[in-house]
Amino acid sequence: MSLNIGKMRSPMVQLRHIVKKHFSVSSKVSTKASELFSDEQRRQRENVGRIEKIEVRYLGLPNDTTLVMNRELSTPYDCARHIGEKYCRQSALALLDNKTPWDMRRPLRDSCTLQLLNFTSPEPHLANKVFWRSCSFLLGAVLQASFKPEAGLYLHSFPKPNIKSGSFVHDIVLSQEHWNPTVPELRALSIEMIKLSQRDLPIERLDVSSELAAEMFTDNPFKREQIPSVAAGNNGQVTVYRVGEHLDISKGPMMGSTGLLGRCTISAAHPIKDANENENYFYRMQGVALPSALRIGHFAYNVLENRSRKLNSAKLPNEPFEDAAAEQVA
Repeated sequence: MSLNIGKMRSPMVQLRHIVKKHFSVSSKVSTKASELFSDEQRRQRENVGRIEKIEVRYLGLPNDTTLVMNRELSTPYDCARHIGEKYCRQSALALLDNKTPWDMRRPLRDSCTLQLLNFTSPEPHLANKVFWRSCSFLLGAVLQASFKPEAGLYLHSFPKPNIKSGSFVHDIVLSQEHWNPTVPELRALSIEMIKLSQRDLPIERLDVSSELAAEMFTDNPFKREQIPSVAAGNNGQVTVYRVGEHLDISKGPMMGSTGLLGRCTISAAHPIKDANENENYFYRMQGVALPSALRIGHFAYNVLENRSRKLNSAKLPNEPFEDAAAEQVA
């Protein structure tokens, strides 16, 4: 199997080998999709036309203040830069008008009140859901970069985050049956998650037409099949996220950068036999993680790791996508 590391001296040595060998093969696809993302991002910015000003009333530490920003261009991250550098580093997402969760790097449309939420807030529920969803997204990026071509990997989807489940999830498809990753293989994937965190890459959001989304995911038949249902429930638009050159579909919101990911373990790969068809074999990849701002002891984290290995009961990929669309792209 593509992640067989039995002959290597250490997971780190093999992981470098895997990524180096695989990336040169897969980079053409991811680069093309990322270029389409950049082109559309540029086009949307240019279409803003005459710059209009909006008032953003920031509510929070160190003190409430009113900022004058650019409509459809300025983001909560830009607002945080005016308030203080630590708010750029620590904020997971924004809350507009005390009700609407908003990506840190998503342009603001109108005047509003703004709160910046982090993982140590007294009410961390929204931030935690965003963190779990972002972990699923980042796991997809790591899996896409780590498997060799002969594995026949396709990213399928990831369900709505449920903190109580004990794990974040990404469902994948492989061309080979009976894959059972070893402990060193899972550890190698965990290391790649940490390396992605250390790069502190921005996580970007873009709403695109269904036609452009289909072009972005032209080499993934499962994504292409999902796009019409996603667009139908989102005014004809598909929300796409990017980290590095990796793209995926999610309604969001996501956290603003990979640097907010702290301790992380990819803990299990469960076969989903009921979903298998036409030599496509489904697996549910699971993991557990903590935000970089949080620290817990080894014993407590061990408990979380063990819990995360249980099969997550979220909707499975073999269930009709039309019924799961709102959840999968939440």
